[in-house]
Amino acid sequence: MIIESSYTEYAIEQIVNLCKIPSPSGFTKQAVEYLVKEFEGMGYRPVTTKKDSVRVDIGGEGEPLVLAAHVDTLGAMVRAIKDNGRLRITKIGGYPENNVETENCSIHTRTGKVYSGTVQLTKPSTHVYEDVGDVKRNDSTMEVVLDEKVKSKEEVRKLEIRTGDFITFDPRTVVTNSGFIKSRHLDDKASAGILIALARFVKEKDIKLSRKVTLLFTTYEEVGHGGSSGIPQDTVEMISVDMGAVGDDLETTEYKVSICAKDSQGPYDYDVTTRLINLAESLGLNYAVDIYPRYGSDVDSTLRAGYDLRHGLIGPGVYASHGYERTHREGIENTFKLLAAYIQG
Repeated sequence: MIIESSYTEYAIEQIVNLCKIPSPSGFTKQAVEYLVKEFEGMGYRPVTTKKDSVRVDIGGEGEPLVLAAHVDTLGAMVRAIKDNGRLRITKIGGYPENNVETENCSIHTRTGKVYSGTVQLTKPSTHVYEDVGDVKRNDSTMEVVLDEKVKSKEEVRKLEIRTGDFITFDPRTVVTNSGFIKSRHLDDKASAGILIALARFVKEKDIKLSRKVTLLFTTYEEVGHGGSSGIPQDTVEMISVDMGAVGDDLETTEYKVSICAKDSQGPYDYDVTTRLINLAESLGLNYAVDIYPRYGSDVDSTLRAGYDLRHGLIGPGVYASHGYERTHREGIENTFKLLAAYIQG
């Protein structure tokens, strides 16, 4: 199967654009608006659900298939404003606090203002505190230092910052000449970009689909219920297009498309997984089959919600997941090619 490299480059362009849009779970309006605009520009008719998932029918008839990615990311909220003008935070999604230590961030008030700051230890300086390296990182030892001249709770409140305001982390997105994409939030904006490129491929090439195919972009995956609603009732199969985790005894790398056989919720559908493996093999793709015991996906929450469907999980390999992540254009390309072939039958 010959597919122009332009679709891989377009996917990377979309990944970069998405990573620049702040969208922690519960604060995804800008990302949703971006998706709607992109799909309308291609000639599709995207639908936004009540909980802000975006659903796009890209054509085909029979055996309805959903391909799902999520555009919500990790982030934080203001838990409390301290007496010294610093902010105590509460995490959105699962990550160790050291993964955001010294990161630049933005605080988004509910009145529309945005302030910058930095996530720091409460005792950050090695020239002042001898135990900096030994301090346990948690929400009582880390805080946001605002880039404003504030020294009290009252001064912070005058900025209209309140408990419950969202905090987003600087993605620091970089695309290298050697093909690496480095950024926060490649989970799952890498796969979201791939699905956007897939829709463009289908439209521009007038691809004949072997079945009805719907793309679903969810907004609450990182907190566990992204795929629990918004699924077309006639769906018989759903594949989460998320990320492949890299490390330990896993076969996945940043250059491969990962096919997950089992995650923390149990094994994926045998027939779906086998078809994906056989197709990747026949296409000569660089792929891996892995088991992720500390992983859950959107389609897991779909099944927990009571939907009766077959399920699968694939995605490009992503290094340092839930930290400053990295993938490669080859992983993007292999994932795109597997999906493009799968929807053509």
